[in-house]
Amino acid sequence: MTLITIAIAAATLFLLAIVVSWILGWANIKFKVEVDPKIEEVTEVLPGVNCGGCGYLGCSDYAVAIVNDGVPITSCSVGGPACAADIAAIMGVEAGEMAASYAVVHCGSGLKERLQLTDYRGEKNCLAVSQVAGVQGCAYGCLGYGDCVNACKYDAIHVVDGLATVDYNKCIGCGACVRICPRGIIAVVPFHEAVIPKVACSNKDAGKDSRAVCKKSCIACKACTKLSEIFTIDGSLSKADYNSYEASKYDDVLKAVEKCPTKCIEFAGNGNP
Repeated sequence: MTLITIAIAAATLFLLAIVVSWILGWANIKFKVEVDPKIEEVTEVLPGVNCGGCGYLGCSDYAVAIVNDGVPITSCSVGGPACAADIAAIMGVEAGEMAASYAVVHCGSGLKERLQLTDYRGEKNCLAVSQVAGVQGCAYGCLGYGDCVNACKYDAIHVVDGLATVDYNKCIGCGACVRICPRGIIAVVPFHEAVIPKVACSNKDAGKDSRAVCKKSCIACKACTKLSEIFTIDGSLSKADYNSYEASKYDDVLKAVEKCPTKCIEFAGNGNP
């Protein structure tokens, strides 16, 4: 009797397994979502670093957005123009112009230029320090505790003399440093030339106030705007138009760099200006 019971149970389980397998197979066919083969093709040409610099969680999500939603194909700063061209070929569109993008730190003050520094003894990271008033006189500049260094997977940014400094031999423009900086002084910008000018200051206070906390702060004197068209004054701070800079404008920019009374205009990049 026991053997018969076991045999019946085994047969029942076997038949149940067949039925469930059939149901699952039917459901797989019935509810199958067709995936556009272009998504896989786009994913394959993307760099695969899943850095999130494009605004999506990873390369596969960005590929889906390109194919299904028609988002711009030039958002991958890591892949750069070559990657955009490959995606354009897959999608049958024009790639358009795309410059390689890298990180730029909008602060140029080392420890010797900063005024009103205090002896901070708390937790040694920028996020914690940024919540403590009066750590340094400038409430906009680099804190220098290296959150960006820890966030970078490519060893492309280091703290030198208290200032975050980009190594353009290693930077791929992923934007990890941008997202981690509590002061928002780092940006990934287009480099239409190997070396570009930048305003190495983020202090939005009036010239007199910013000068009181940093020797290298922008004072919005407008000298740069009179010498080069790529500079404009936004409130109390000069800004550079990265998209409009090209090599032909170098001479005018160099004059602006030399004329700047606080020397807060610098060149960023890999090579000679």
